[in-house]
Amino acid sequence: MRLDKFICESTELTRSLAKRLLKSGEVTCDGEVIKDPSFKVTDTMLIEVDGNELQLIGERYIMLNKPVDTICSNVDEEEYQSVLSLLDIEKIDNLHIAGRLDVDTTGLVIITSDGQWSHKITSPKKDCGKRYWVELADPVADEMTDIFKQGIALKSEDGLTKPAVLDIIDSHHVRLTISEGKYHQVKRMFGAVGNKVVNLHREAIGAIELDNDLEPCEWRYLTKEEVSSVK
Repeated sequence: MRLDKFICESTELTRSLAKRLLKSGEVTCDGEVIKDPSFKVTDTMLIEVDGNELQLIGERYIMLNKPVDTICSNVDEEEYQSVLSLLDIEKIDNLHIAGRLDVDTTGLVIITSDGQWSHKITSPKKDCGKRYWVELADPVADEMTDIFKQGIALKSEDGLTKPAVLDIIDSHHVRLTISEGKYHQVKRMFGAVGNKVVNLHREAIGAIELDNDLEPCEWRYLTKEEVSSVK
């Protein structure tokens, strides 16, 4: 990797500012001042700026407990705050959201810099299950389990949704696992069978479950095991 790129990947500096820093003579590689932006950095080199070691940030994988009235967008909007603004970390512009939630939906949001990894979550072809806790306006009948398993016909769409797993908790609460990410899918599925979603909370994506210790707005990095569970 070029030295100027290494500096950019390790800091908030742009390429032009990194070159200016190099020109000032403040950057050393294994103790030697290097001013050449194209200097090749190896994995074993110690890169320092004014005596402070630089390290590549690398790929990041984050679990966040989304509160209500926040949006899964890279920027704040006039009325709602972006979930990314809840993260106090460097190079936030390199991150994206793997599987969005509506403004009034709470729960598990995964944020990452790894596009290939997040594609395994968001692509319908990968059949990555997303599990939701759902509160409903009207009682849910036992036969809904089989209806959701067969697939639901959504308004203005051809065919049925992929088979979904519906577990009835009580008359007004269920857990629903789907493997797609259609627009407002959970709400539309229940609407199609004559019910209405009152509250919606995502509990899991694949094998990654929302940490019970995370309060709304709180986040943590995924463990290596959680990252590797997405195949």
